[in-house]
Amino acid sequence: MTGMTDLSQLLSSMSPELQAGEFVFCSVTGRIADYVHLNPVCFFQEKEGLTLVLLAESATQAYLPFEAKFKQITLTVHSSLEAVGLTAAISDKLTQHNISANVIAAYYHDHIFVPADKASAAMTALQSFSKN
Repeated sequence: MTGMTDLSQLLSSMSPELQAGEFVFCSVTGRIADYVHLNPVCFFQEKEGLTLVLLAESATQAYLPFEAKFKQITLTVHSSLEAVGLTAAISDKLTQHNISANVIAAYYHDHIFVPADKASAAMTALQSFSKN
């Protein structure tokens, strides 16, 4: 099944879902194999270190430092990795509400990590796309 590419269709049918739990971004040394037991929802290797996105409780239990807690919003529409403008439209909408957005595109869906205390406002802002 091919993902959707039409921006207006993506925005009107994205159906954002707020996921359970609070997530954190941690920068660690070593390899992903050293941290797989923490069940990160994703990871990315940068030259400065390995970034893990994981549940806050897992980071706390492993004594991993983090700066802030985030809530995950999943856009349930199957977006194509070649879709143009979705990230920009979402970022612009959240910027209008002074909400930072850390977007991770996976194969089927886009996932937006927003500050935990602004998750409700972010959901309202994103849901406004389907009301237009």
